[in-house]
Amino acid sequence: MKIGCPKEIKPQEFRVGMTPNAAQEAVARGHEVIIETNAGMGSGFDNDAYVAAGARIVDTAEEVFATADMIVKVKEPQAVERKMLREGQLLFTYLHLAPDPEQTHDLLASGCTAIAYETVTDSNGGLPLLAPMSEVAGRLAPQVGSWTLQKANGGRGVLMGGVPGVGPAKVVVIGGGVVGTHAAQVASGMGADVTVLDRSLPRLRYLDDVFGARFKNQYSTAGATAELIQTADMVIGAVLIPGAAAPKLITREQLSTMKPGAVLVDVAIDQGGCFETSKATTHADPIYEVDGVMHYCVANMPGAVARTSTIALGNATMPFMLALADKGWKQACQDDPHLMAGLNVHAGQLTYYAVGKALGIDVVSPTMVIKA
Repeated sequence: MKIGCPKEIKPQEFRVGMTPNAAQEAVARGHEVIIETNAGMGSGFDNDAYVAAGARIVDTAEEVFATADMIVKVKEPQAVERKMLREGQLLFTYLHLAPDPEQTHDLLASGCTAIAYETVTDSNGGLPLLAPMSEVAGRLAPQVGSWTLQKANGGRGVLMGGVPGVGPAKVVVIGGGVVGTHAAQVASGMGADVTVLDRSLPRLRYLDDVFGARFKNQYSTAGATAELIQTADMVIGAVLIPGAAAPKLITREQLSTMKPGAVLVDVAIDQGGCFETSKATTHADPIYEVDGVMHYCVANMPGAVARTSTIALGNATMPFMLALADKGWKQACQDDPHLMAGLNVHAGQLTYYAVGKALGIDVVSPTMVIKA
């Protein structure tokens, strides 16, 4: 198979869809790897590293899209990239379609087959291709939140760990999954007073057993959230419904109950955000203020630490990418129901229920399109 990897063009996106190690593995299996020139530079991988791995360097994204049977990326294809997709081509990347009707309609119109990293599952009910970026984003969230808390950036001027005689920042993490757990670990490590909210009692028991007194946890209700945000210096939104739009957990009206200069960090912004006042921002202009509350809503947070993120993502995606290349997408999905769960679009048909529900589009079962 011809596997193509274009350079990411989303603003301040420095990750790359394929590492040289992944390219080498694919070439060793008899596949051809085509990399757009300088695609890996933002992650510290130059053209020579890909050439040494056996890949071929081309000058433009147009050449990658025109040549490749499978396109491997990081972020969802931008409008100019979607125009280059063609019928029968395989796209393997993050998609986050539920809050993005324009992208969804473009992918359907292209006739391509699109498998989304964020909906591939595993035998434990997890999301193995989302997990590494969730780990990165979770660990980044308190770091960027503490920067936003600085007075010069519009925040309350509160130090996360306080100092002797002055109490620490109060941090509320909504969601105790991968993002929330890593966010709580880092925030508590910075000395903050951290409370994690989650609706799963087994998960809360797990957090209590593993982390003990490092941070508190509480069952998540609308009332508990409303009470805790009144005294919070920082709220980290870390909720996820796989493939679906994120639920809105803090309304605009509730901002008036928060402390002036408090910070909302919305890690769910890729799925539409979990705060009513969230809107996607970039690393170049990451924060904005609504009713006295600062919002950090960068849609590609892991791109800030591109090398770590690229290697972590590549470790997770490579086995699936190789299976798709070795077997073709139909056979690979038939052999692995967890990979089949990643199928979102095929030949003008939507194949993921949560996206169809969010956008009001009819959905066809992925097992039906595979049999067709």
